[in-house]
Amino acid sequence: MSTTASIAVLHTSLLFVSPDSVINEYLAELAPDAKVLHFVDSDVLAAVVRDGGVSSASTQRMVHLAQAAESAGADVIFSACSSVGPAIDVARRLVSVPIVKIDDAMTASAVETAGAVGVLATVPTTLPPTRALVEEKARAAGRDITVQERLCEGAFSMLMSGDRDRHDAMVLDGARALATEVDVIVLAQASMARLAPAIAEGVGKPVLSSPRSGTENAVRVLHEQTAAPAHATGRAWENTQWQGGCGAS
Repeated sequence: MSTTASIAVLHTSLLFVSPDSVINEYLAELAPDAKVLHFVDSDVLAAVVRDGGVSSASTQRMVHLAQAAESAGADVIFSACSSVGPAIDVARRLVSVPIVKIDDAMTASAVETAGAVGVLATVPTTLPPTRALVEEKARAAGRDITVQERLCEGAFSMLMSGDRDRHDAMVLDGARALATEVDVIVLAQASMARLAPAIAEGVGKPVLSSPRSGTENAVRVLHEQTAAPAHATGRAWENTQWQGGCGAS
């Protein structure tokens, strides 16, 4: 038996899992002694895009990942994909381990003072879950807000094809248009986070991104889970890549 704290990160694409990924960097900084377990279904994000939303099959696959993370002995599960929020809501009811969404902290911060929140995305399937999460946080905080959405259509394809400059220009253009209608902008995908300072400077409005705040939130929950002296949980394996669900490769 080991008492080392353990956090499991759920991924929906192999594109975002690498030794130098920003989430791994933040975890190494904020929780250097914790074990980090990676669970990957490499086709879920593609399936969500193909289906135009989170299907029952994609939900089942994310639940399988969460259950695998729980079986591995994770103290906290960190969902790193914004597009599968509804599936994570289901998984939360089926596992006993706390699950933290990468966007939880960002969206909670957005509704603290803003009356109009803008959601900026480059993938259409990310808009509905992010908007829903913003509205959920607003209700929890007793805040009456409006939400405006802006899709930078085609920008994500530019990024995937290697044209980062074109992607960045499209995102900045979208942010400028959205900024005229809102008090704060939330970036609905971690892939846009590096642009947050440039967008904020360009539009003159606060811009929030999820990787840093999301990781800080997950680590806070991890510390809460492992604070009790009597805590002792078995660990099954470290740095595991779970290829769950039909269609994963």
